[in-house]
Parts: sequence; structure tokens; C-alpha cells
Amino acid sequence: MTACAIEDGTAEAAGTGETVEPGSDEPAEAEEVPDPASAPALAPAGSAAALPEPLERVGPVGPEAPPEPVASAAAPEPVASAAPEPVSSAGPPEPVPGETLLPAFTLTADGAYAARLTTARGSADPATGAEAGDGTAWYAERWTLDGPEPYAVPLPLDQPEEADSQVLPLADGRVLILRRVAGRHAFSLLYPTGPGTGELPLGAIECARLTLLPPSPDGVSAYALTVGTYSTGLWLVAGGAFGPEHIADLPGRCSGGVWLDRAGRLLALDREPAGGGPVKAVAVDLGRGAEMTPLLQIAPDSNDRLLLADPDSGLLLIRSDAPGHDRLGWGVLGSCLPVRFPECLRLPDVAVTPFAVQPGQMLMPESCAVALRIDGAAGSWAGIWRPSGRRLHHLAAPEGWLAGSGVWSRDGVLKLPYSNGDTACAVALLTAPADVEPAGHAAPDTAPAGCAESGRQPSAAVAPPPVCRPVPLGQAPLVGRTAPD
Repeated sequence: MTACAIEDGTAEAAGTGETVEPGSDEPAEAEEVPDPASAPALAPAGSAAALPEPLERVGPVGPEAPPEPVASAAAPEPVASAAPEPVSSAGPPEPVPGETLLPAFTLTADGAYAARLTTARGSADPATGAEAGDGTAWYAERWTLDGPEPYAVPLPLDQPEEADSQVLPLADGRVLILRRVAGRHAFSLLYPTGPGTGELPLGAIECARLTLLPPSPDGVSAYALTVGTYSTGLWLVAGGAFGPEHIADLPGRCSGGVWLDRAGRLLALDREPAGGGPVKAVAVDLGRGAEMTPLLQIAPDSNDRLLLADPDSGLLLIRSDAPGHDRLGWGVLGSCLPVRFPECLRLPDVAVTPFAVQPGQMLMPESCAVALRIDGAAGSWAGIWRPSGRRLHHLAAPEGWLAGSGVWSRDGVLKLPYSNGDTACAVALLTAPADVEPAGHAAPDTAPAGCAESGRQPSAAVAPPPVCRPVPLGQAPLVGRTAPD
């Protein structure tokens, strides 16, 4: 089934003759942003597949690629060479307000493990006995989050890591680390061995720029992109048989990375055409030789990027400039309904970025709780929103929250990892508040137009479901329609 779409500029509601704009038709008033210090605090919990069809006329300026790694300690063999393409001269992305000073904190797809680079200030270099640079020694650290109490395991080696090395946790507790050494990107697996740290070199890729993709849902594979001017190389860097393996060269410049299924087969990327043009999210089927198909298409000239996806319900969180400027919106994979851009997620003078979706809500995408990171002049705090609730709840994050990281349990508990002077490893638990209407207020779907300027207005106009147009046989998407093996 091909998803129905809002038309270029406007869309006609089925049977009504009315038009629905690509942007939100909620009132223009944005919900006032409360002081995060006055929001309720979080309670700490301990211390120490078939290819999806295009969702037409439906994403964001998605998360930028991690910073390019710098030189590190060792360069294991063998060395694989990426395609010799010119590398983009684009500069680094703008810093996000309230961004943590430490490197990214990355969680596995199931939230059982996490990894980051951390520091031991004032530590001496074990090889020389001298202070490491400014007295900061970087090393990898693994967090275990699926037990009764979270704990961290340091994984230092004989030589400190570079601050721009990238780490990625695997489901077996090992940590993949990416270092740059003399123009090569070297990969190793780190794991605890009694009092020390074991290291298993995996090989290296010779290229100018490489980015790790988010952890695969299968828990054992890790993928990376090498971006050139005309194409993007897709590599399997962990989980293969003989070190880094080149999977495919994808046309255009690809970035982002969102998994669409639980098996680690369907990957969504944000693709910019080689000759320039709007960025559109595409789906890559790793089970069919990295076959690429369109995924998001809101308007012909709009930049449509995918931020998050929930494989259980099909809920998609996107950012698009189809309404005229960048807006955060949502849709459902395979749905005939248009993408909606909630007004309650459009806040003045702050950046709103979703980072986790509640899993397990089969066939109930509108009931999924979405966790958002909100960055403003006052700092960073957390937000919770549901498509059906149509309101954004602001909550104070715990001190030392590793901003932008967290995971939902299936029963609606949000886990926010943090580290501060009182504890080196802890998780705050937050139950998503109910979207209860205050007394005297009618429900959003029955309230008359123009009432209650409270941010609880519908995310889009209430209209009859549009009728799906038949697809000519010559244009029918036949990918993935073969009988199972």
C-alpha cells in the first residue's frame, strides 16, 4: 500500500472540499516555556521484514554526524580502503545550546548497556609518568543498566584515548572504539579482563571522514558511513567475519541513521543528491544488497529528515521545512494520514530534539510517549509528549544528566542516566504524566475552534480519513513482495 499524501501546498480532505495546509493548523500561540528549575524533579534509582513503502508528503534537520576522530594510539591491520572520492569541505555543525562538555553517551538499542569517553583528572600517563596534556586522561567507560542497580566499568588502556574517539556498546558488554591514526580509522573491541582491559583489534579503513551509525538492534553488528562528494560508502565494521567489510556505495551524500525494525535489516538515512537538492529520508534494506527506496516525501522542495522511529507502532518523528520553516512533526509508517506539526512542540527561543520513544505500543502510535531534550538559555531539561495528548510536559532533569540520552521501558518509565559529584553512575526514573484535562476544559476533539490557548489544541485539523488513490501497475512498489524463503 502506498501512503496517501498531502498535496503540494495544500491537500483536499476527502469528501469535504476543504484544504489542509502542510503546516500545523493549530493556533499560532506557542506554549510558554516554564523555568526548568521549577519543574518536578526526578527520583534517582540507585547509584555507583518487508521494505517500508514511501510515506509521501510527510522529517527534521536530524542529528549531525559526530565530530571527526583525531589521532590515537594504535593502527591495527588489515587496512581497507574506501572509494577515493573528494571529501566535503563543510565545516562542523553549530554547537547545541546546553550541550554536555563530554563526548556522546551511546546506548544499545535495548538500553541494557551504554558507553562513553570519560576522564580521570590529574592522572599520569602510564607509559611516561607525565601528566596527560592538561591533566586529563580520557578512557572508555561501559555502563550496565539492565540490572537491579546501574554500575560503570572503566576500560582504560596503557595510553589515554583521544577526546574525539568514538565508542559504541554491543549487546554482549564489549565496547567498540574508533580511533583515527595517520589518515586511517582503526577499530577495536574493548572488554574487562579482571583488573585490566582487553583489546581485540578489528582492522582499519583508510578514508578522510568516517561516522559510526547508531547501535544495530541485533546487538552484534556495527555500521559506519564514509561520505564523499558523489556517493556514501556503507561499511560493516563489527560483527563480520574478516574485519571491516564494504557493503555498498550509496548514491548521494548520506547522514543520520535510524533503524526501522528489530532485526537490524532496515536502515533509514537522510540523503542529499550528489548534484545538490533537498534532503530526503530513504530506506536501505541490508538484506537485499543495500537496496535504497524513498521513505519521506512531504513536498518536492522540502528537506525531510527522520529523527526517530518506533518499530512496534510505526511512529515516526521527523523534521521538515515543508510548512515554510523547520518544524518538528510526526507521522505513521504506511499511514494514509498526512504528517502533523504540533504547535505545542514549537517553542520560542529553545531547541526541541526527541531522543526516545516508548516501545511496545502495537497498533497504537498516538499513545506512544516521546522523550524530548529541550535546550535554552537556562540550560537543558526534559520534556514528555504524546501525539494523542497534544500537550508538552516540562520536567527538570537530574543534575549531571547526560543530556539527550535515555530509554523507555515498555510500561512507560523513562530512564535518564546521569553522573555528578555525588555519584559516578546513576539513573533517574520518570513515569510519564497523564494527559489529564483541567476541570472546566472540554476535550480537544470536542472543543470549539479558538478556545483554550493552553498548548492542548489538536495537532492538526480533524478531518475524515483521505481515500487512497489506486497506483498504476507500472508504478506499483513491488520491492519486498516476494514469498518468504
